[in-house]
Amino acid sequence: MARAQGPTTHHLTVKRAGTFLARLVGLMFRAGMAPLGGLLLTPCRSVHTCFMRFPLDVVFLDADFRVVGVVLHLAPWRFTGHNPQAHHALELSVGEVARLGIRLGDTLHLQDSSS
Repeated sequence: MARAQGPTTHHLTVKRAGTFLARLVGLMFRAGMAPLGGLLLTPCRSVHTCFMRFPLDVVFLDADFRVVGVVLHLAPWRFTGHNPQAHHALELSVGEVARLGIRLGDTLHLQDSSS
């Protein structure tokens, strides 16, 4: 599949974690994460993987859902740096960023699966 020049728009179905407790717990203690889905932490400028059993790909998004940062293969018991441009963080299964071809400047259209 060839990629056109310039930013791309991606459509994903995600679960939203919008409360302090939901963001704090996130995916802790879970055995894994289903591909083709993710957890949107909002608002969020950094992520931890304490008590996690599996690594993540993390995509940082601004208020308009443009990609402003990407962290690949964030192992358990690690922290991302603070991303001052970010308003949201999207946690995905390892390899999803590469599979989807997500890059800085792309825009994500997210559908909330929790409603």
